[in-house]
Amino acid sequence: MAQPVRIQPDLEFVKELQAVGGESLKKCYQCATCSVACPISPTNNPYPRKEMVWASWGLKDKLLSDVDIWLCHNCGTCSDLCPRGAKPGDLLSALRNMTYARLTQPTVVGKWLSSAQYLPILVAIPAILWAVIWAIMAGVNGSVFPEGEIVFGKLFPGDFTIDPIFMLTFFTAVGILFKGTKNLIASFQPEGRTMMLGKTKHWTLHLVDVILEEVLTHTKFKDCGADKSDRKVGHMVLMYSFVILAFVTGVVAVGHWGGKVIPAIAIHTPMPLTFPVKILANIGAVMLLVGLAILTVRRKALDPKKTSSNYYDWYLLGVIWVVAVTGVLSQLFRLAGIAPVAYSVYYVHLVAVWMLFAYLPWSKLGHLVYRTAALTYVRAMGRR
Repeated sequence: MAQPVRIQPDLEFVKELQAVGGESLKKCYQCATCSVACPISPTNNPYPRKEMVWASWGLKDKLLSDVDIWLCHNCGTCSDLCPRGAKPGDLLSALRNMTYARLTQPTVVGKWLSSAQYLPILVAIPAILWAVIWAIMAGVNGSVFPEGEIVFGKLFPGDFTIDPIFMLTFFTAVGILFKGTKNLIASFQPEGRTMMLGKTKHWTLHLVDVILEEVLTHTKFKDCGADKSDRKVGHMVLMYSFVILAFVTGVVAVGHWGGKVIPAIAIHTPMPLTFPVKILANIGAVMLLVGLAILTVRRKALDPKKTSSNYYDWYLLGVIWVVAVTGVLSQLFRLAGIAPVAYSVYYVHLVAVWMLFAYLPWSKLGHLVYRTAALTYVRAMGRR
């Protein structure tokens, strides 16, 4: 005789889930339209119907260890067709947001990223850091805005401030992401051992497949429906702009530090506009603005009755917008010779870039790593 299972709902979890984007989950009456409509949900154990039930019941542990919430690409088809306006897509997005905040320490950063009321704290940390550096260098230069040619290194020396600070920030974020990914994978693993039948391959090969077949091509976005093509284009342009800018940063770093040893490869900043690396950097900047514009216009056009935009969405878009706009304006005001504005805008640029990288493990941008890990895991377990 089967033993009864006692369900112990976590009501505080339900309230928190509703606060971060799952406020409509109680409208669900389990018609299963969402699972049927989803173009990428597997026929065996489909989502998001079961997640809607678990959320209504307050099954926190079950939901936060559910790999399927990471397989959803948030195309919105389920929410568009939901007859009750329960917004299942928003629920899965909210669950991912909650998971970001809990994956790694210090979890207080995840809490700060969950609500606009903590935004002043997030901004204040890098703002104070770079303001102190600015004040020190202003004392050294004898002026808040150094005279002569506008060179940002006069206020923010690369060797002593920008390079060490951002290297420390980047590698710390990578370490935290690595720990978070390990925690995420551990939460997926069932009790006991999983028996795999037939030939298997190492998880690194599955990772390569995921990167080549999904991450670099965004094929799942296409599978989500041709009418969502603007979303795919926006994400692709944004992603490759980051790739280009990361490459440029790497080349400049090698040229700067390597040039101290091998003068032939030295790269000095500011670079001339006709320098190939500078041209590539400007192409990346334009692509970043185009990708942001596409995604912002699309998000503004969403029907709030079917798909909502939460704080996590706008926070990330906002930070990237500030990074892109201040980066471009810093260059324009430098070329125009307007020192006070150029240095001030560059200061804001440094604050925004630091926020983008330092808070990455707890922000929505972390899904680039966490979703890739989840997709690799399910492939290794025999699912596609």
